[in-house]
Amino acid sequence: MKMKRILLIILIFSGLVQNMLAKEIIISKIQEASGITYSEKSNTLFVVADEGSIYELTLEGKILRQKEIGKYDFEGVAVDDKKDILLVAIEGKDKILVLSKKNFKKKKEISIKREFNGIKVLKKGDDGIEAIAILKDKIYLSNQSDKPYPKEDSSVIVVIDYDLKKKKQKIKEIINHGYKDIAGLTFYKNNLFMVSDDHSLLIEYDLKKQKTKKEYKLTNYYAQEGITFDKKGNLYIADDGGNILKIKDFKK
Repeated sequence: MKMKRILLIILIFSGLVQNMLAKEIIISKIQEASGITYSEKSNTLFVVADEGSIYELTLEGKILRQKEIGKYDFEGVAVDDKKDILLVAIEGKDKILVLSKKNFKKKKEISIKREFNGIKVLKKGDDGIEAIAILKDKIYLSNQSDKPYPKEDSSVIVVIDYDLKKKKQKIKEIINHGYKDIAGLTFYKNNLFMVSDDHSLLIEYDLKKQKTKKEYKLTNYYAQEGITFDKKGNLYIADDGGNILKIKDFKK
């Protein structure tokens, strides 16, 4: 434990790990918030909760609308402003629920095959998908495992085609990032950001080079479950304790 503290101090002063503690503010309270995404089109946030609820919020945290979708374990959400839809990750079933952004009406469900190259990287139950993000023609999904790849139920990001016509999707590739317990994903200016709930760590990851660009230490008494950026570079975090947090000017 003493060595870990010394290492963390060295990393902070070296600039590899940036401490974000002083900048976090709570802007809203949503019970068991598990995913969050930003819509540039409406300039609002969409938040999902474990018990199958979805919310739309202002950037200041005011709840504009809310709907109970059903008995789902929602764990992540992503928005497609061009199609006016929301893609919600369902844990346990390892499915994506497609909702209308306008009225939260259910449009369809897409199942994800759990195996990749003969290894079951997604496990039925509590260790299924935990996060979702969209970039161009791909959907990125993460599980919250603490097992390294290539063990079954391993901690990786799985990539599938962004094709809503198919009812069942195969995993096309994986990203073996080397971190545990990745509970949130988002893209900002084509850079991938991940949050490790276990380590209260935000990771900026270079997809092309397949390596970490930078790590940011978050407040360790929050259970970070979802992350997103607005167009000004402010960071928003949804945590399982019911907090929606904002870190201003994160990427300036």
